[in-house]
Amino acid sequence: MPWHTEQTAAAEVAARPPILTGLRRGAMGRCPCCGEGRLFRGYLRVVDDCEACGTPLGHIRADDAPPYFTIFIAGHILLPGVFWIEKAYQPAMWIHMAVWLPLFAIACLLLLRPVKGATLAWMLRIGLTGNENGPAIAPPRRGAGDA
Repeated sequence: MPWHTEQTAAAEVAARPPILTGLRRGAMGRCPCCGEGRLFRGYLRVVDDCEACGTPLGHIRADDAPPYFTIFIAGHILLPGVFWIEKAYQPAMWIHMAVWLPLFAIACLLLLRPVKGATLAWMLRIGLTGNENGPAIAPPRRGAGDA
């Protein structure tokens, strides 16, 4: 059971931007809530908190969703070309591999960050903030002398 009341939860939902605005902001690498702060501090590492509005972003766990969506989108963009080239010219398999594998790799690398930003914005909008099960309890640290 969440620690906050229904009124607090309703206020949090009302403060969130519309879904398309949040998705656009996330895809651009900005905070989905305010659009001002950076969403990433590396290629894919999410900042702990928004530097502008303070929204906690570091606990949102997108896991395998962004790579899945990225592969899905890249496949829908590039596969029609693969099929068309195969039907029209029937090149050798090594030509397909030499051309299409690098194109798929480049497309996935270019799409992964915007897709992850949009996925994080979507998760934040529907309330998957990483705190659904309460605060995480870290295991006790072992000292240098512990076995």
